[in-house]
Parts: sequence; C-alpha cells; structure tokens
Amino acid sequence: MAGKSKKDYFGLGYLISVILAIIPVTSWILGFLTRFSEGKLVAGILRIFLGWNIIWILDIILMILSKKILRILNI
Repeated sequence: MAGKSKKDYFGLGYLISVILAIIPVTSWILGFLTRFSEGKLVAGILRIFLGWNIIWILDIILMILSKKILRILNI
C-alpha cells in the first residue's frame, strides 16, 4: 500500500475538505492556518486579508479539481 499523500486542510479526507472549502468562514480560517502551518507567513497574512473573496471561490474549484487549495505565494 502506498504512503498517504499530503492533502490540504491538515490531511483531512477529500470529501470533508471539499465541504469545509464550501463554507466561507471555515475556508478562510483553515486557509490561513494551513499556510501558517506550512511556514509560509506572507502567504498566510495575505489569506487573512484576501481569503474571503475570489480566493475562496478559487479554493472551492481547485479543491474539487486538484484536491489542493490555491497557492499564490510560496514564501
């Protein structure tokens, strides 16, 4: 059996992650917490201020299609 692949939203299952991405408040909170836990401070700060609008919609689409949230900055 292959190793478990790392998923967004703290390794939660795909269906749970999609449901959490659809809910605006949880998507916003988990989005910046995920980025902070990855050590991406600038990206986490940007998600705090910008994660409630277009990034939220893109997160939903990308979570369904690629099982990952949007990554604008990797710093």
